[in-house]
Amino acid sequence: MKPDLIVGVDVRVEDAPPAVTDEAFVTRVLAAAAARIEVSGEVSVSFVSDEEIHELNRTYRNVDRPTDVLSFAMEEEEFAPGLRVLGDIVVSLPTARRQAEAYGHGLEREVAFLLVHGFLHLNGYDHETEADEERMFALQEEVLADVGLTR
Repeated sequence: MKPDLIVGVDVRVEDAPPAVTDEAFVTRVLAAAAARIEVSGEVSVSFVSDEEIHELNRTYRNVDRPTDVLSFAMEEEEFAPGLRVLGDIVVSLPTARRQAEAYGHGLEREVAFLLVHGFLHLNGYDHETEADEERMFALQEEVLADVGLTR
């Protein structure tokens, strides 16, 4: 059985390309991640400016600089059988653009990578140790391959 995933998208940055910020793209990427780790629930995604993610990073992590993606996991009860509020993913679209250029791949792949990365964090994955990082990054690449966004 394929997990159910409810995705909400909020675009709070100008010049956001619909190809990577529309609900259909975001849902396709996150549904592939949810299927890989067998998770159901609701997730909210916001595309923001460097200034906004900088403020969030400073406020919630005490890190005084912008970053590419932040995740805010929720510990909520199920709102329907088998479904729970997973949390929020915040992506800096300007940083994603710069990173796509620096890594030599398209914005679609970079945004998908950041979405999957944030989604995995919402679900308890981390990269604090080398073994955890290898596991998380391998899983990210599997999900990206599932949606046809390989390197």
